Amino acid sequence: MYNNFRGGFGGNNMQALMKQAQKMQEEALRAQEEVDEAEFEGSSGGGKVVVKVSGKKDVLAVKLDKIVVDPDDVEMLEDLIVAALKDAGDKADKFKEEKLGGLGGLGGLI
Repeated sequence: MYNNFRGGFGGNNMQALMKQAQKMQEEALRAQEEVDEAEFEGSSGGGKVVVKVSGKKDVLAVKLDKIVVDPDDVEMLEDLIVAALKDAGDKADKFKEEKLGGLGGLGGLI
């Protein structure tokens, strides 16, 4: 019944699968590093508010046009900053999906 069973689970096939998995993990780690080191710019208010974030979504810079700095309308400036941050974050997410989407995150290995 088990005449072809020779004390293993495919021997060479298992080694090939392990090598393939290791290669995929290395590719995923390189892609994740590329994502982490990338920078993304988001803007709002027709470019009056511009932010720069890293692939990890750390805020690197904020630039404000003087026209949006109105002491009588702080809420508008707050909304513009939030919108610019969301724009930059969306770009970071899209880039990450492009780089890592096909790798599926390797089950949390990266």
